[in-house]
Amino acid sequence: MSQALDTIFHSLAHTTRRDILHRLCEKELSVTEIATKYDMSMAAVSKHLGVLEQADLISRRRDGKRFLLHSNPETLQTVDEWISFYRKFWTESFEKLDSYLTTLQKGDNEHGTDTE
Repeated sequence: MSQALDTIFHSLAHTTRRDILHRLCEKELSVTEIATKYDMSMAAVSKHLGVLEQADLISRRRDGKRFLLHSNPETLQTVDEWISFYRKFWTESFEKLDSYLTTLQKGDNEHGTDTE
């Protein structure tokens, strides 16, 4: 799973690839439809698409003479599961810190060291 996450995060590290993925989450697009938005060569767009495909964030299917690309939400689920662990860790840590600070503040107020 670590290798897959490395590949996914690498592919999401570039603004253009994140934008392409965002667009493909909304609807299927052809390579040409994707490329028209960017001020770069078709070869450069194809390289970005290849990186996203290698990370399994997008897939393509043939529709006659053209290819349509779409997002693979299952792959993003892997990322969400990884992030969930850290989200839980940090949420719990901040809740403990808040509780600790509240306890300290109550102790100061009880001993007449209220700063207000």
